Amino acid sequence: MGNQIKTTMLLTVLTLLIVMAGRVIGGQGGMIIALVLAGGMNFFSYFYSDKMVLKMYKAREVGKNEAPQLWAMVQELSSRAGLPMPKVCIIPQQAPNAFATGRNPEHGVVAVTQGLMDLMAPEEIKGVLAHELGHIKNRDILVGTVAATLAGAIMTLASMARWAAIFGGGRNDDEGGSGIFGLIAMSIIAPMAAMLVQMAISRSREYLADATAAQLTGNPEGLAGALEKLGAASSRIPMDAEPATAHMFITNPLSGRTMASLFSTHPPIEERVARLRGTRPRSTGGTPQNRETPNPWDKIRGK
Repeated sequence: MGNQIKTTMLLTVLTLLIVMAGRVIGGQGGMIIALVLAGGMNFFSYFYSDKMVLKMYKAREVGKNEAPQLWAMVQELSSRAGLPMPKVCIIPQQAPNAFATGRNPEHGVVAVTQGLMDLMAPEEIKGVLAHELGHIKNRDILVGTVAATLAGAIMTLASMARWAAIFGGGRNDDEGGSGIFGLIAMSIIAPMAAMLVQMAISRSREYLADATAAQLTGNPEGLAGALEKLGAASSRIPMDAEPATAHMFITNPLSGRTMASLFSTHPPIEERVARLRGTRPRSTGGTPQNRETPNPWDKIRGK
């Protein structure tokens, strides 16, 4: 429940940022334009983003006969989660990773790379699949799409503000528009704030999906081991991925790129593994210490 409340608050902050940005650019009229823009972008993303991302990564749907073990795992876990059977897709890339998409559980899709299938043991694959089904169960695809869309709207408004400032725009009238200095400040501060809020939402939902996976499988070690392998492989096998979709994957596909890693949409793998195993992260030269609570996902769920 704590993660849900945090997500709601962060989405509210993003919406307020859009309203403020619109007001700075054009007063009350700017606020209305900004909200209409965000609404239109949300509508499009809600209905079409899943098809776009699957096409982007050349994901191919597979049936029970083509990938029987993978298909059976998804069927078993989705049944445990009380979800409709999602589509199962394989991405033809050797970098190990996975994501889930679909606007609701009835249109869910779980996609894994060929590299993940080749690298992972069965229990680790099951942990990854449970994590992705956790995203579907928690409706994280919708939450992430809305957050990304709102952040994108803020970026667009910030760009408009920069151009307005360059050409001497800005309003300071009864409608509440701001002058040139307000435009400049908003064009710098709003995008940074939006990015930080979007990152916080994404990290919160990753912890929640990890907790759900541990509950579904009853074996937190499967996902913990998979995360360790994914972290080790990310620098050795780069993935051909777009920054705009990085938040969808179970681990950041851009983690091998230094600049992209500075603003990761994912929590540190060490922290995720430690939470799953019920330990604190390993410090330099030290060893993990066991927590008193035997249920590793209790702490995650309360975050």
